[in-house]
Amino acid sequence: MEKPNFTIINEYSNGDAAIKKMLLQIIIEEFPVEKEKYTTSFHNKDFIKTKEVVHKLKNKIRVLGLTHGCKIAVDYEKQLLDENTALHHEFEQILESISEFVIHIKSTR
Repeated sequence: MEKPNFTIINEYSNGDAAIKKMLLQIIIEEFPVEKEKYTTSFHNKDFIKTKEVVHKLKNKIRVLGLTHGCKIAVDYEKQLLDENTALHHEFEQILESISEFVIHIKSTR
């Protein structure tokens, strides 16, 4: 399974520590909120809201270098239009991986 990494963040920041710090801060602040919104909307079977949250999370998945995870998010977002939740488990695994990564980042600051 893919692990979140700094490859894309480093690419975007182009060696600028302030930009890297800003990108990481956005992920640290926004990811847990978006993950909670995902969980709530999924459990409420609000597929439109779930799709919207998956779309927002997809950007963070991409920024964290999860190429396969991003493909799953794209496919899942499309499936949710038809109320198809077949990729829910895989998407949850991606979110858990990011949660662990965020905890690690916070603990090393």
